[in-house]
Amino acid sequence: MAAQGSGAAQEYDVIVLGTGLKECILSGIMSVSGKRVLHIDSNPYYGGESASISPLEELYKRFHVSGPPKSMGRGKDWNVDLIPKFLLADGDLVRMLLYTEVTRYMDFKVVEGSYVYRAGKIHKVPCTDADAVASDLMGMFDKRRFRKLLLFILNFEENDPRTYQDVDPKRTTMRDVFKHFDLGSDVIEFIGHTLALHTDDNYLDQPCLRTIKKIKMYSDSLSRYNQSPYLYPLYGLGELPQGFARLSAEYGGTYMLNKTVEDIVMENGKVAAVKAQGEVYRCKQLICAPSYAPNRVKKVGRVIRVICLLNHPIKHTHDANSCQIIIPQAHLHRKSDIYICMVSYSHNVAAEGKYVATVSTNVETSNPEKEVQPGLALLEPIMQKFVSISDVMAPMEDGRRSQIFISRSYDATTHFETESEDLMDMFRRITGSEFTFADPRRDQCDVCDD
Repeated sequence: MAAQGSGAAQEYDVIVLGTGLKECILSGIMSVSGKRVLHIDSNPYYGGESASISPLEELYKRFHVSGPPKSMGRGKDWNVDLIPKFLLADGDLVRMLLYTEVTRYMDFKVVEGSYVYRAGKIHKVPCTDADAVASDLMGMFDKRRFRKLLLFILNFEENDPRTYQDVDPKRTTMRDVFKHFDLGSDVIEFIGHTLALHTDDNYLDQPCLRTIKKIKMYSDSLSRYNQSPYLYPLYGLGELPQGFARLSAEYGGTYMLNKTVEDIVMENGKVAAVKAQGEVYRCKQLICAPSYAPNRVKKVGRVIRVICLLNHPIKHTHDANSCQIIIPQAHLHRKSDIYICMVSYSHNVAAEGKYVATVSTNVETSNPEKEVQPGLALLEPIMQKFVSISDVMAPMEDGRRSQIFISRSYDATTHFETESEDLMDMFRRITGSEFTFADPRRDQCDVCDD
C-alpha cells in the first residue's frame, strides 16, 4: 500500500524506519493494535542488516568476491542469512509469531542438533535425564550432581515455595545454587552458556530466578521436538520480516521500500515527523534501526561473522543437516563464546548437497579473524568464506522523552534470546506496559510439522 500525494504532511501514530526483524515485529504488533503505521526502508529489499541474500551471485557481489563457480549449483537455490539465528521452540519470539498468527505465512523445520565443544571434542548438549547419563562431558559424580540440579530446575515453580529446596529465587545467586549442588567449573560453564544461553558470567552473581527460567525454557523447547530446542524457517530468516510486513499491511500499515530518509524532525524535544525524499510524514512515535539515528546511538562492541559455504556436514555431528555449536569462552581463555550455526539444502537455503555455516563472536583483539579460527577449524574443508566485521550499536537514551525508540544491533549469538529481550524492552518503553501473550488459538506444535 503506497502513501498518497505530496500536499499536506500525512499523519501517522507510528513511523518505523528499517525492515530488520525487530522493526518489522513491532510494526506488525502496532498495526494489529489499531495504530496507523508507516514503515520506510532505504533499501529495495526487506530485512535490513539481517536480510537473506539471494541469488548466490548477489552474496559474492556484496562481499566483492569473484564467482560463484559452477560447482555451487544454481544461484537462485541459495538464500544466505547475513546474520543467522535460530528460534527457541518455546521462546518469546515463537510465542510472538503464534500470537500474531504470522506462522501462517511460513514453514519451520527443527534444527537437528545442539552441541558444545570442549577438550577437543564436539559433545551433544545434555538437557534430560537420559542425556546426562549418556554424556561424556562429565564424570560419574558430576553426572549425578547435574541430574539433581536438572530435576530441581524442571520441578521448580515460581508460585509454589514447596519447590524451592531452601533456595530463595529472588535473593540466592546462581553461584550459590551451583555451590548447593556441588558442581564443578566445567559443568557450570556448559550449563550457563549452552542451556541458559548467557553470553557472559555476570549471571553467576545475580538472583537465580532468571537463569532457572532460561534453563526451563530451553528444556521445554527441547521436549517439543526432541532433536534440539531450535527451529529455523524454510527459505531463510528473510521470511520473518516479510511475514510481519504482510501482517502490518493486512491491518492497514503502509510500506515504502527504496525511499531515502533525509531527516528526523523534532519539536520541543520530541519527534514530530520524518522527511523522506522531499515528503514530510508526521508521527507521534518513531521506531528505528540504529543506522537511521546515528547521533542517538553509541558503539558498545564489534562482532565478526564468517559465512562459510560447505559441501559436507560438520564432522562429529552425526551428519546433521543443521546444528548449533557453542565453544564456551573459558575454554578459549576469552571473554566471549564462539558460535557456529549451520543450515543446508534441506531448508531451501542452499543448492542440493550444500551447507551454509556461520562462525561468529565478539571482537576482543586487533586480529578478529584469528579469534574465530577455533570455530573455522571445525568446518574444514571450506569452499568459500565471506568475512564481515560490524559495530554493535545501542541507543544512548530509553526514548521515553524523545519518543524515538531505537533497537540494538544484532549480537554475535546464533539464537534469538538476546534479541527477544531487546524486543520486549522496546515494547515496554513504547507502550508503557508489558507484552502479554494471549493464549494462541492454535497449539504451539503447529509451528513446525516435523
